[in-house]
Amino acid sequence: QVQLVESGGGLVQPGGSLRLSCAASGSIFSINVMAWYRQAPGKERELVAGITSAGNTNYVDSVKGRFTISRDNAKNTVYLQMSSLKPEDTAVYYCNADVRIVRNSPLDRYWGQGTQVTVSS
Repeated sequence: QVQLVESGGGLVQPGGSLRLSCAASGSIFSINVMAWYRQAPGKERELVAGITSAGNTNYVDSVKGRFTISRDNAKNTVYLQMSSLKPEDTAVYYCNADVRIVRNSPLDRYWGQGTQVTVSS
């Protein structure tokens, strides 16, 4: 019913920048929270940044001041602008969205496929 398509991952040097995009499509009435998670090898998946439909944001401490999450509600798209990237940012990044497919229906959680971000010189 709902598909999240991610783009923008890749290889970047330390100090560089990347912008991740995630577009939701399908049977969508509304989207509540959209978020980015990441998972490095051997580590738990962690919330990197989240944004509500009203534009309220939160970030994990390690990325504050370097990453910015934003969304375009008209396009059902969430972005993660990443700057001053560090090797420890290397991980698979996953898009997440809580979606209401019809009016007054419960929220269902959807995940993107994941995209690799590698920060290395």
